Amino acid sequence: MAKIKKGDLVQVITGATQARGGDRGKQGKVLEVLSERNRVIVEGVNYVTKHSRVGQTQRGTKTGGIETLEAPIHISNVQIVDPETKKPTRMGSRTEVVVKNGTKRTVRVRYAKKSGKDL
Repeated sequence: MAKIKKGDLVQVITGATQARGGDRGKQGKVLEVLSERNRVIVEGVNYVTKHSRVGQTQRGTKTGGIETLEAPIHISNVQIVDPETKKPTRMGSRTEVVVKNGTKRTVRVRYAKKSGKDL
């Protein structure tokens, strides 16, 4: 089970620094989790240029060319950002009993280890 979910704010913790043209220290929102490959796609991180073949649609407009898009990054290279301190933190989970409409349910809640705030 991946601890990081779509929509989480994460920070890149490995790789070259931004001064050397890398992505370490950048923060962004998770756009997609590829759990079978243990990778995530983070907004604004790990940009690559993709060349697609130039073609034509039926209306005659040109398609293709060079586009930049985010490439997947390994899940071990990112860490969840603490909502209170805005710094990377480890994540824990605890179970809580929630009473809703008179029925009790046990739910698992993720929390930041540094501040104890729920994620």
